[in-house]
Amino acid sequence: MPSKALEDARAAAKKLKITDIEIFLFDIPLASPFRIAIGEMKAANDLLVRIRTDQGVIGLGEACPFPPITGETQATNAAAARSIRDLLIGKDPLAIDGLLREIGPLVHSNPSAVAAFDMALHDILGKVAGLPLFRLLGGTKNVFETDITTSLDTLENMTAESKKYADMGYKTLKVKVGLEPDEDFARLSAIRAAVGPKVAIRIDANQGWTVPQAVYALRKMEPLGIEFCEQPVLASDTAGLRSVRSLSPIAIMADEALFGPADAIKLIRAEACDTFNIKVMKAGGLLNSIRIAHIADAANMRCMVGCMLESKLALTAAAHVVASQANIVYADLDGNSEHVEDPIVDGMTVKAGTLTLPEKPGLGCDVDPAFVKKLQKI
Repeated sequence: MPSKALEDARAAAKKLKITDIEIFLFDIPLASPFRIAIGEMKAANDLLVRIRTDQGVIGLGEACPFPPITGETQATNAAAARSIRDLLIGKDPLAIDGLLREIGPLVHSNPSAVAAFDMALHDILGKVAGLPLFRLLGGTKNVFETDITTSLDTLENMTAESKKYADMGYKTLKVKVGLEPDEDFARLSAIRAAVGPKVAIRIDANQGWTVPQAVYALRKMEPLGIEFCEQPVLASDTAGLRSVRSLSPIAIMADEALFGPADAIKLIRAEACDTFNIKVMKAGGLLNSIRIAHIADAANMRCMVGCMLESKLALTAAAHVVASQANIVYADLDGNSEHVEDPIVDGMTVKAGTLTLPEKPGLGCDVDPAFVKKLQKI
């Protein structure tokens, strides 16, 4: 016989309705520019979404557009978010799959905006169930390792930054490459010498190389003990990515070539990569991120969950995805490492590369009310 608590939860869930949605512009400057092969960012220009229900349950979500990769901006996300808000008022927040299918035709090329609403709906779902999201999604691990990223800079600065992270206790570094291959090799060689052989190094070219450059670079870098290389060539060049994979001694990870589940199927069929970098902002939310992981699992492929420049709110949501899926074995959840402020209360913690998720219901985090008061509401 169901307990009274379970019966009460079921009754509340049946009555639940979205009554209000607030959207805020949400900017956090970076302590130093974040540079990759195809551009740089000096701030996280995000949206905060807060969904209210008639039962007092509140869900939070964040959109973090990264123009060099997704082509979105804060302005395009804001326009998309307003359209989504109009659609969702009065709807059942627990009908997540159905709501996202309704949202799809309204929003063109703004997956980060969709992700913010998906995230907030999942936050509500977890709170109604009284479970942390990773447990509701079937996971059991709430502690795992994340890497930290060294962005493009001079050899001296990249080496010093990498050494700093290793000294902080990080066991895995992600190093940005994708410029001239010999210069990339020189920087990586200096970093390897500085951090020693026990620190894992993975690299990300962000589409910066041609196919011949990628093959040359990866063969030259093999003795440095590189774990894998993300997106060595243009996202649109699936055949080129397959060629690099077939000739590279280093495993290849698809990133910019992978947005949603359909891309995952295409890449697997093409045998274009060894593994996927799933990003909640590219995928359009947690639901699609998990779908990608399931597709990869069916192909016996392991995955990583990565990030853009999100605050701890969206990073915590992404961490729940990692914790919920057995074939997600890599994490790159350091998007707030250069943020000049952290407005998020609770949520995930990271110490020396060890990430821990809270056992609180839903996402397990909130936004500092004093910070929200400073934001522009749209």
